[in-house]
Amino acid sequence: MKRAVSARARQWFDAFTVLVAIVFIAVAWPTLHLTHQVPAAAQPFIAGFAAFPIVLMRVNPALGWAVSAGSALLISLAVPHQPGNSLPFQVVHILSLFTLVFAVAVRSPIQIVGVAWISTSLLFATTMAQAGDSFAQAGFGWPIAITGLVILGLLVRWVSVSRQQLLKQEEETELERARRAILEEKARIARDLHDVVAHHMSMVVVQAQTAPYRIDGLSAEAREEFESIGTGARSALNEIRGLLGVLRSDGQLPEHAPQPTATDVLGLLEGARRAGVPLTWTIDGNLDVVPDTTGLALYRIVQESLANASRHAPGAPVWVRLASAATLNLSIANDRSLAPAHTDHVGGSGIAGMRSRAAAVGGNLTAAPRPDGGFEVRAELPLTPGLVTVAVPTALGSGI
Repeated sequence: MKRAVSARARQWFDAFTVLVAIVFIAVAWPTLHLTHQVPAAAQPFIAGFAAFPIVLMRVNPALGWAVSAGSALLISLAVPHQPGNSLPFQVVHILSLFTLVFAVAVRSPIQIVGVAWISTSLLFATTMAQAGDSFAQAGFGWPIAITGLVILGLLVRWVSVSRQQLLKQEEETELERARRAILEEKARIARDLHDVVAHHMSMVVVQAQTAPYRIDGLSAEAREEFESIGTGARSALNEIRGLLGVLRSDGQLPEHAPQPTATDVLGLLEGARRAGVPLTWTIDGNLDVVPDTTGLALYRIVQESLANASRHAPGAPVWVRLASAATLNLSIANDRSLAPAHTDHVGGSGIAGMRSRAAAVGGNLTAAPRPDGGFEVRAELPLTPGLVTVAVPTALGSGI
């Protein structure tokens, strides 16, 4: 909106300067023969030098001033005056030159302002001093008048610059206010999520830990199952708190828990097996050399894949193969489940999220149904950060 108003103002100003130039030429041309001895054919050109440079006042005031001042000097030296005229050039030329000097002071670089001020002062001091009569006595008054005009233009320039800086500061303040509002909203969301999710997760942990003491006659398998539930709930609660710390913006430092690495994948697999997933795995190579960023992506991909297998193929055997050589190669496959799949979560973006994690570290991931009715996720991740991302097929649909 502001840009549209500014453009419209420039258009009106340009139209105004053209109108002023037309008025100046309409005055200068018919009256030129009264002040100077000029052939009729040359009159429009000399009058044009007096009037038309003002058109450049906004586009290039320094060029307009140079044309006007140079033509004034040539007219005063080369064009003879009519008897009784003591002005070296027309009044219209003086008005045009003064206007352009003011525009130079407002818009041109300071060095050009100095040149225009000194040159115009010398022009009027020399030409007006030779005019004779009363103008000879006012020869030194012209430079004083030009100096005052330049000072006025510099003051206008300073006010304009100050206003622009104030507007810029107001825009930055508005942006900062909007940013603060966003951060406060994120903090509110984080607190609400923590109040809702963390509370229920904490209750799950408490119930799982106290179940062996509240319920008599639990078997060893049941106690181990409750312990597995409590361990998984505590791990999930810690991860939720770490993620919510990113949303915090209320001046408090978030609790930064160490992010999972490749060496934590084994604990993830063991926890899934304790939770009842019929899981087998093979790990070849040294996972200690896997970079942290790649290790985090690997951990999240395995975590999401195991969750998908448990949700969509409950009770089906799951195989995990992980090999660390030139690259980190992962394969997670499951058979077709004979039990009905859980359909409480559909239409999600789990596979898309896994692809994004793989691409973020320079790897690639594919996920597709197996011919026997199962499902398989394959990922290839680099052991050196910053490798070029391999194109990921996008035709495969998300199963979550």
